[in-house]
Amino acid sequence: MQLLRVAWALTGAAICCFLLLLIHSRLLKEGQLAAGTCEIVTLDRDSSQPRRTIARQTARCACKKGQIAGTTRARPACVDAGIVRKKQWCEMVPCLEDEGCDLLVNKSGWTCTQPGGRVKTTTV
Repeated sequence: MQLLRVAWALTGAAICCFLLLLIHSRLLKEGQLAAGTCEIVTLDRDSSQPRRTIARQTARCACKKGQIAGTTRARPACVDAGIVRKKQWCEMVPCLEDEGCDLLVNKSGWTCTQPGGRVKTTTV
C-alpha cells in the first residue's frame, strides 16, 4: 500500500513538471526575448566621409524592472535605469576592456579611446 502511494506521488510530480514545461514553452514563443537580454535588429554603416565611419544600430531589449536598454562592452545590454536618468554613461561600461571612457561635455554621449589614440564617439 505504501509503495502504491509513493508511485502515485511520483506520477503526480512528473505530470506537474511536464505541465510547467509546457506552459513555459508557450509563454516564450519564437521571437520573444528572455528577460534581461538584448539583440541587434538593424546595423547601418556610412563610410562616405574620409577617415570617418558613422554607424547606427537598433537593438531590441527585454529588460527587467529597474533596467533600461543601454550598452555594455560595445554591445546592447540592459543597464540600471539610474545611469541613464543621471546621464552617467561611463557607469554602464560601454567601452571595450582596453579602451578609456569619457563623458561628452554636454553629457549627450561618451567617447571610447583606444590605446593607439583612435576615438569612437557615441551620442544618445
